[in-house]
Amino acid sequence: MSALESLKKFRGSSRKAKALGRGRGSGKGGRSTRGGKGQKARKGAPIRRGFEGGQTPLIRRMPKVGFSNQPFANRYEILNLTQLASFSGTVGPEEMQKAGFVTASARIKILGRGDAPKGLTVRAHKFSESAKTALEKAGGKVEVI
Repeated sequence: MSALESLKKFRGSSRKAKALGRGRGSGKGGRSTRGGKGQKARKGAPIRRGFEGGQTPLIRRMPKVGFSNQPFANRYEILNLTQLASFSGTVGPEEMQKAGFVTASARIKILGRGDAPKGLTVRAHKFSESAKTALEKAGGKVEVI
């Protein structure tokens, strides 16, 4: 078994790095493998990603596209008390959809225009204050879903 201090590299397994920029006679003088003149031939950090030589970069020339809460807004389909006159008993979103007043899976808000039908129980997502008082005055009930 051999000791660690007695281990050696194989002859020819490694070479010295070629000295750059040490005269023409070295074989790597002159421009030192950097090509011609210019920004890439100078010392210092490499050119950063997206740099276009001082011209305004493409990413800054493009219009900004941002985030909007618009797709997540709660939209309500509006019904007035006059449209509820044809109903009796209890009215919910299913009955309003069958009658063609609202689309499926719509949130519904009831507004107070017109006279409230007598004894009508209305189930909806939102009510205006005037619609609420008019329905309760006419003997009906208001149920917020």
